[in-house]
Amino acid sequence: MLLINTTNNDKTFITLNILKAPKHLSKSFAYASSIVTFAFQKFIMPKISEKGIQMPSSPVRKLVPFAEAAKARGIHIYQLNIGQPDIKTPEQAINAVKNTDMEVLAYSHSAGNQSYRDILAAYYNKINMNLTSEDIIVSTGGSEALLFAMGSICDYGDEVIIPEPFYANYNGFATASGVIVKPISTRIENNFALPAISEFEKLITDRTKAILICNPGNPTGYLYTQDEMDQLTDLVKKHDLFLLSDEVYREFAYDGRKHLSIMNIAGLEEHAIMIDSVSKRYSMCGARIGCLISKNKEVLATAMKFAQARLSPPTFAQIAAEAALDTPQEYFDEVISEYIERRDILIADLKKIKGVEVANPGGAFYCVAQLPVKDTDIFAQWMLENFELDGETIMVAPAAGFYSTPGKGKNQIRIAYVLEKESLKKAVRILDEALKAYNA
Repeated sequence: MLLINTTNNDKTFITLNILKAPKHLSKSFAYASSIVTFAFQKFIMPKISEKGIQMPSSPVRKLVPFAEAAKARGIHIYQLNIGQPDIKTPEQAINAVKNTDMEVLAYSHSAGNQSYRDILAAYYNKINMNLTSEDIIVSTGGSEALLFAMGSICDYGDEVIIPEPFYANYNGFATASGVIVKPISTRIENNFALPAISEFEKLITDRTKAILICNPGNPTGYLYTQDEMDQLTDLVKKHDLFLLSDEVYREFAYDGRKHLSIMNIAGLEEHAIMIDSVSKRYSMCGARIGCLISKNKEVLATAMKFAQARLSPPTFAQIAAEAALDTPQEYFDEVISEYIERRDILIADLKKIKGVEVANPGGAFYCVAQLPVKDTDIFAQWMLENFELDGETIMVAPAAGFYSTPGKGKNQIRIAYVLEKESLKKAVRILDEALKAYNA
């Protein structure tokens, strides 16, 4: 006789009663045993963390299975969803790795190779940051630098204020670090400019540790003005907060506007933590090399503990990143010119589509467009599963994942203009026809 007793309070009791069973019933016992095993597997299983459950999916990558299925059907996809530039990586970086003659691929220093940090400091000093190699910790991409920063300045339950929409992975980094994101909304009507400082002050509590900005912005392309940076400086000093600035897109500033780094602002030395990366500047996304920069020695010493825990950033990638610093200015001039042309074509064509509203980015290579649909998650998936124009379709990033406030951005998408100009024109035409078909 097999008795399986269960309760509803997350505990399961299983009792196996065998009363004077003869040997010829051994098969029955084996069967009963298998039932017991199944019961244990069904009712008593190890559980994943609540943090893991809360970890958001990437709005950029979650549609990949649908894109792969479309490609398998022979559909060509214009990928506007991910910030992977089609610009060639500087040959200096590629050749440095090709020509390496090391016999042992060893660890580097936990803060990164000294030679790389020295040259990196010299690069920043050309734009008046007054840094030394001791102010720099090399990280595995800008992502790790952000995790180091949050881990160094925040305890579980502490808060970071972030203007939204923002780089989607900020939500993930905050979840992984036990940090609470306090979003402050910006509006497409004014190109996602910084909200009034009084709105920030409404969100500041005794658990607020920092304000995080992305400048120029991902996904908006917004470039902060001198006045906005001055206001943020006064705010963090007034409330004794850190100012984290993700400056991965620093070189991509358009229309004669200049990027202002938090490391250029006098009096902010103890408050400023800068995040940077080689991914976009040199079209080296796969290198996974970034850095955390601060003049606050306590922040650096704390971040160094996290750096030591992961041992070192990748050695080959540091070699490539160091060589990339020799890239001539002509490379950047051509890249900026190309992105301006792409932006202008994209924005002009998007504005021709009925019901579409789009912000005009002043930097980076993204824009946010508002579409005449209720839910762009559904629309983006529909385009991959059910729509094609002459055997082609597009893949975009639904913008809801770039917000923290539930329900925000449901009718918006982020477009990365990282395709050559003719492809961008075709992609916008496909979007126009897709919206007509979808809304019909």
